Amino acid sequence: MASVSPVSHHVKLLWVCVLLGGCLQFQQVPRSGLNPRDFIQVGREQVFVRDVGQGEVVLLIHGYCGASDHWMKLAPTLARDHRVLAVDLPGFARSDKYAGDYSPRAMAQRLFRVLDHKGVKRAHLVAHSWGTSIALAMALQRPARVRTMTLIGVWAYEDQLPSYVVWSRAPAVGEILFGLFFDQRLDDRMGMTFYNVDAHIDPHAIDVAHEMLKRPGHMASALAAARGMRYEAMERRYATIPHRVLIIHGEYDPITRLPWAKRLDDELPDSRLVLIADAKHMPMFSQAPGVLRAIRPFLLGLEPGQAVPKPVVVPVPSSAPAAPQVRR
Repeated sequence: MASVSPVSHHVKLLWVCVLLGGCLQFQQVPRSGLNPRDFIQVGREQVFVRDVGQGEVVLLIHGYCGASDHWMKLAPTLARDHRVLAVDLPGFARSDKYAGDYSPRAMAQRLFRVLDHKGVKRAHLVAHSWGTSIALAMALQRPARVRTMTLIGVWAYEDQLPSYVVWSRAPAVGEILFGLFFDQRLDDRMGMTFYNVDAHIDPHAIDVAHEMLKRPGHMASALAAARGMRYEAMERRYATIPHRVLIIHGEYDPITRLPWAKRLDDELPDSRLVLIADAKHMPMFSQAPGVLRAIRPFLLGLEPGQAVPKPVVVPVPSSAPAAPQVRR
């Protein structure tokens, strides 16, 4: 039997990649159809940002292939005490999806530019999953601009990465893996992330996820982000992070798993770990009240378990036309 040369093998692999759709295409034209006031120009990219509330700034950073919508059950309550910025990370959801560097370091630099545009010098960072590595990169790059970090579902170690992420680093192999399998069995994968252990999965949520997958450039951005998940250098510096850190983990999270949260808690100088009962990978959906009970006192600098004070309404004299002021 004639042997197949390595060159011939690679040529065939590349042809398979082409047949799968041109090795995944990024967004080709500027996005349109949404309110331009909700977008910030970051280089070539238009980045979607929700901006609500007043006070110290809380920057919400979603996870891999996520969206600012993932904070919908937390943001209104957090906005009672803070100014909340919920961003669609470049490459995902409503934000532009162009070729570029999607590593945590590069994404952190983009988010600093978002803060600059909003006139924010320092912010509390609340991040989920892959977003936790971006928050950690921000703290390592420019620690003076970070007040505190809340990390939900830690995703920040090289040994934590599943095999498909490591394999996707190879040219053509990543395109094949994502082209064939990335949008498959979405309902099963969502059952591992969003809901309580025994909860029913809303079919509408699956429809929304499918719609996001169809956005031009989404698959290419997802592959670029997977290829940017390189944590060897970062993880050696976690012990130097001086900030107060709250680590939140779902009790039954099958994605990031508790040992990684415990490892980061052990390495950080000033951190504490909170376990959310009866929750999987996205406790801010399935157990939002419990997550808020942990986050709000932490952001306000209160002791664990200390109640958040209710606002005191100060009456305004009848002669003044202004609305009543709220003092905390």
